[in-house]
Amino acid sequence: MSKPKVFITRKWPAAVEAKLSQLYDVTLNETDRPLTAKEFKTALQQYDAVCPTVCDAFPAEVINVENRRCKILGNFGVGYNHIDVAAAKQQGLIVTNTPGVLTESTADIAMTLLLMSARRGAEGDRLVRAKKWTGWCPTQLMSSDVTGATLGLIGFGRIAQAMARKAHHGFGMKILYLKPSPAEQAIVDDLQAVRCDSIEELLPQADFVSLHCPGGAATKHLMNAERLALMKPTAHLINTARGDVVDSQSLIEALKAGTIRGAGLDVYENEPNLHPGFLQLENVALLPHLGSATIATRTAMGEKVLANLAAFFASEALPDRVV
Repeated sequence: MSKPKVFITRKWPAAVEAKLSQLYDVTLNETDRPLTAKEFKTALQQYDAVCPTVCDAFPAEVINVENRRCKILGNFGVGYNHIDVAAAKQQGLIVTNTPGVLTESTADIAMTLLLMSARRGAEGDRLVRAKKWTGWCPTQLMSSDVTGATLGLIGFGRIAQAMARKAHHGFGMKILYLKPSPAEQAIVDDLQAVRCDSIEELLPQADFVSLHCPGGAATKHLMNAERLALMKPTAHLINTARGDVVDSQSLIEALKAGTIRGAGLDVYENEPNLHPGFLQLENVALLPHLGSATIATRTAMGEKVLANLAAFFASEALPDRVV
């Protein structure tokens, strides 16, 4: 019996690619080149399964391609707002994702950005590399305290809770959170967390605001000029969620004007083509979407895709089905 044909859109960890090669008639992206919509359409026509990443756009135009052979999109990532899931459902195209395994690594990056922004780490690094550092002085790069400060979390899923644990137990931070319904009491008690009824209630109280909500139409530009203005002028905004949750232009203007003190970003609107205004600012720490970028986590994400593919081709229940 011939093996199912599987298409991988980007380069994956070597251990996962080796397993894919054993199990399937797989086409790998050896050069790791970003592919085009035309190439995605062709893949959907020629393969039984296509495995995109969170930076591969699969809008309705791609999904509705004629003579589609593909029956499953095995997404390499938790987020799936790059896939038109309504179109996929309408076309009977299954979509899966990789939840759970990237919680701690993404929370680590959120804390990294919080610390970089608070303590002006990126600025300090640039100063030393430019050979402009003339030695210690009492007023150089004075920054914000983290220990004992208040962290406000917009969204309170796995990653936000993991960040809250690191912040509360590691840095003694006070925890505020925004969630449609109260979190489990054991989690609230452990973190001494306080739930806010609205984003407008949370923002003025927080020294650091960290975004952990899903992307998509409902949260597009959730952080706009009006909401940034509700934050303390000493506050910092951290985003490891999705780039379109933040209105880039409004954030740039807020950072320029001193509406807020700083920001730390791992995700961007239209990435990798981030707004050039960010590059002109000193008070923003910029990372290239590193949230899940550890060897163990990315390998585990690949294993999740493998598990979903195996279940699909065995006609079993899929562990991580989105639609």
